Amino acid sequence: MESVNPATGEVVATYKEMNSQELDTIVQEADEAQSHWGRRSFEERAALLRKVADLLETNKETYAGLMAREMGKPLPQGKSESEKCAWVCRYYADHAEQFLEDEMIESDAGKSYITYNPLGTVLAIMPWNFPFWQLFRFAAPALMAGNAAVLKHASNVTGCAIAIEELMHEAGIPKPLFRTLVAGSDRVEGVISSEHIAAVTLTGSTRAGKAVASTAGSLVKKTVLELGGSDPYLILADADIEQAAETCVTSRLINGGQSCIAAKRFIVVKDNYDLFIENMVDRMKEKRLGDPFEENVDIGPMAREDLRDELHEQVQQSVDAGAECILGGKIPDRKGTYYSSTILTNVTKGMPAYEEELFGPVASVIRVKDEQEAIRVANDSDFGLGAAVFSRDADHAERIAAEELEAGCCFVNAFVKSDPRLPFGGIKQSGYGRELSHLGIREFVNIKTVYRA
Repeated sequence: MESVNPATGEVVATYKEMNSQELDTIVQEADEAQSHWGRRSFEERAALLRKVADLLETNKETYAGLMAREMGKPLPQGKSESEKCAWVCRYYADHAEQFLEDEMIESDAGKSYITYNPLGTVLAIMPWNFPFWQLFRFAAPALMAGNAAVLKHASNVTGCAIAIEELMHEAGIPKPLFRTLVAGSDRVEGVISSEHIAAVTLTGSTRAGKAVASTAGSLVKKTVLELGGSDPYLILADADIEQAAETCVTSRLINGGQSCIAAKRFIVVKDNYDLFIENMVDRMKEKRLGDPFEENVDIGPMAREDLRDELHEQVQQSVDAGAECILGGKIPDRKGTYYSSTILTNVTKGMPAYEEELFGPVASVIRVKDEQEAIRVANDSDFGLGAAVFSRDADHAERIAAEELEAGCCFVNAFVKSDPRLPFGGIKQSGYGRELSHLGIREFVNIKTVYRA
């Protein structure tokens, strides 16, 4: 297994894949460790998770450099990612006991209540785009709930996976309780099938989610899936266009556009269409493409060459179908897997830019006649992860977000983001289940009824 620097094409490191016996041993030992961990107090678990948070902050420059080398994230963004991971660790260290305290229920019993017990060992299958955050937003609540975790990370960020394992152990998390599986995707089915795996969480493509859910479902094992997204951002007739354009460009280019909850489809009421595009072009042009180790770089390379080429093919197919490329749409003439910031207009149904997730710095702008058509187009998608509405009438926009849009996370006059305090997840082909908040920690527990006559 190789880790390749997408900015240079150079091999960062090579890793020997674990054999079946090694994988089986790790999973079995994690399950054994969990039986002891699950009996430790919340206070004991929290103390160790706070040490994890301290290490994430202390070593954030090191981890940012690792992310930059393995998947092209600009250094400041990598540092922020480590800091956010520290936040989620401290959040659950502070609140897990409250979230999982027994809940008394009035019934005909002398005493009846709900109690929350850990499930066991959870397999986490994680993607490369936020190699630390995706893992910690699962691991912090899972560990605080008393579970063990084994990580199957994306192969191109194996260095990040090993670094996460090392920092966990340095903080005092028992070694068998959290382990990294250095293995390819073809080994996942076998790991899920192990009697020592109680549940599975996956963040990744819809295709991967279906495969994992199929295997886990056949074994009646719990799954949580956070899959792809094609987030619609609705620009209504009374929107503040400058503010909307600024926010939309920021969201579209987060992590070089390689984010499930990045803005993907910009649905603009006709009265604002030309002005919005003008503002979007100006702001997209300001964003600097460059080596993630250089200063003042907004967009690094895409994580892999195949992903860059797939995105370019989607752009070309959309243009061939009638979309107009008014910015970018080209592979830069430079070393590395870079792609120019791109805006497609005149996007219509049937084009890849309308139907598919474009996982890179490409904005699809769709013109609609009014608010009702904007809502219809927003919901005309197989995905349902995030959405946003822009309007000076915040109350009206909030009603649309709360009642009309088919997505798990709907924002008003702001871009969609994850926050430890708020539940995160999608519907339709974007997955099911929730991460973060009090709901996230309850995904991998046995919600048990206790009845005493």
